[in-house]
Amino acid sequence: MFDVEAVKERLTAFGYETGEGDDFSLSFCVEKVRGSIRNRTHLDIVPAGLEAAAVDMAAGEFLQAKKTFAPDSLTGLDLGAAVKQIQAGDTNTVFATGEGSLTAEQRLDIFIRRLQARESEILHYRRLKW
Repeated sequence: MFDVEAVKERLTAFGYETGEGDDFSLSFCVEKVRGSIRNRTHLDIVPAGLEAAAVDMAAGEFLQAKKTFAPDSLTGLDLGAAVKQIQAGDTNTVFATGEGSLTAEQRLDIFIRRLQARESEILHYRRLKW
């Protein structure tokens, strides 16, 4: 279910530990995303198929607010590439394009945009409004 606890778990998976002071902001982000999805789809609820997208969107909203108003609290996030290179025999695959050219802030911005960019998924649930 799309709620504050699901967003907290998602943020924990990213390496951000939520505190007591984050509860209001998280609730606000969840309601903001819930309202946004309802307005875009013309439905009364967030469809079950959009719950994962909604959790990511709320996490993105929360991280954007933290980056804007309390950037020092985001030091626990690991923004490095998980896998940079795989070598099997004489085949070498490099995944981290532009390695070294992006700052931590630029990587955070890209990460937040990816969490929030779910418009195409939302459009699949859109209903006509008469």
